[in-house]
Amino acid sequence: METMMGLLRIHVQRGVNLAVRDLISSDPYVVVKMGKQKLKTGVVKRNVNPEWNERLTLSVTEPNIPITLSVYDKDTFSFDDKMGDAEFDIALFIKVLRMQLEGLPDGTVLTKVQPSRENCLAEESCIIWSNGKLVQNMILRLRNVECGEVELQLQWIDVPSSRGL
Repeated sequence: METMMGLLRIHVQRGVNLAVRDLISSDPYVVVKMGKQKLKTGVVKRNVNPEWNERLTLSVTEPNIPITLSVYDKDTFSFDDKMGDAEFDIALFIKVLRMQLEGLPDGTVLTKVQPSRENCLAEESCIIWSNGKLVQNMILRLRNVECGEVELQLQWIDVPSSRGL
């Protein structure tokens, strides 16, 4: 069994301008996968701009495994409809974590990730020092769909019994 490095808390904040998959709206939820781990948010009924405000926690054993995020429309009598997907990696986030920063002024921007063809960022993503912790805010543009974005925040949680960074 692989040894855990720590936990990654993913705060799934909201969806923006998601695709309509029912008659006039959608009932969206998010599925986050990393390796064999799979977590999902609750369903927000009849809303293409949902506020999930849910925290999902993944155990990280290998920082180079990409994290995939898929949005679905919950259907009662048929299979759920896919509303797009995105992928992001945490390698740079882990690299900054390994710097073992302490005592920085709140709001200090440590590095920025620019949107590119290789990532799903809708805009620049900043890794910042906030309330004594390292966080990364990101807005992911969904792929394989006509429209939609999902806003997230990443935060690392050290686990005393883990192998650490």
